[in-house]
Amino acid sequence: MARLPINPRFKPSAMRRIEILTFDQAQLLDVAGPLQVFASANDLAAAKGIALPYQMVVMAEKTPVLTTSGLELTAVPLPGNESIPDTLIVAGGRGVNAACENVTLVKWVKDRAKLAGRTASVCSGALLLAETGLLNGKRAVTHWQRCDEFAKRYPLVLLDPDPIFVQDGNIWTSAGVTAGIDLALALVEADLGRDMALAVARQLVVFLKRPGGQTQFSAALTLQEGDRHFDRLHGWIMENLSKTLSLEVLAEQACMSPRSFSRHYRQKTGRTPARAIEDIRIETARRLLEEGLTVARVSRRCGFGSEETMRRAFMRSLGTNPQTYRQRFSV
Repeated sequence: MARLPINPRFKPSAMRRIEILTFDQAQLLDVAGPLQVFASANDLAAAKGIALPYQMVVMAEKTPVLTTSGLELTAVPLPGNESIPDTLIVAGGRGVNAACENVTLVKWVKDRAKLAGRTASVCSGALLLAETGLLNGKRAVTHWQRCDEFAKRYPLVLLDPDPIFVQDGNIWTSAGVTAGIDLALALVEADLGRDMALAVARQLVVFLKRPGGQTQFSAALTLQEGDRHFDRLHGWIMENLSKTLSLEVLAEQACMSPRSFSRHYRQKTGRTPARAIEDIRIETARRLLEEGLTVARVSRRCGFGSEETMRRAFMRSLGTNPQTYRQRFSV
């Protein structure tokens, strides 16, 4: 069989041991997503007559593990130091807070990471990594819903809330849930090259490097979590996107002076009225493009004024243009 690409941590024919740590109430996709990426790389290698690149091991303190979706996972007990992992991946999920309070588990992760060639987390698994101190002074990302909590609990970590994944030295962290697939693809690319990573991405029907960051999926939802005083206003905005939505118009709808409205809105939602309008327009435009409407029609219905204005807004927020987005996601 053909040999694997040379990696300084391994003999040319060695399999790379991937350990995925899970726990009760872990997010299933945090485990299954990366696992399938490495499994697909093995499938493609086997089809080409190349030595299998990965040995995947799902581990937990006890087994079976009950995930948040209700599916039980059979895992192997946490090993000692006799086996050397290439990569340690820590899953996230609702159970991560309990995992962070498990002194034995936190110590195991810290000790295991010292043996691993690289350590990674998926979603809120970054909290468990941060609990060990491994992320202190390093850039990291986690699920957008946990960013505020993360920043307060771990001020020594350089949290960046937007990227799909972040690499800082031999530490990798990813954003929410499916971002674990993006991270695993990046690990495959680092190990086996771009061609193999692209082949895996094609097999899984995903981007090798998806456009934009995770905030593109959270902006409109975050607005809904603001002060309920603005719920009616947000509903009115959704119904009147094609109109000119100036600060004065919005303030009148909120029964406030423009200056008072601008100040209170930013305090309650964390963004300016202009940014909120753009976020809502982009969110609506994405949905209409996914339904197959033309870019010209969507730009009019969403109040962008022109296709060029809409293109610039998409590039700022999503890192791609409306036409490309429509081609990729329309039904």
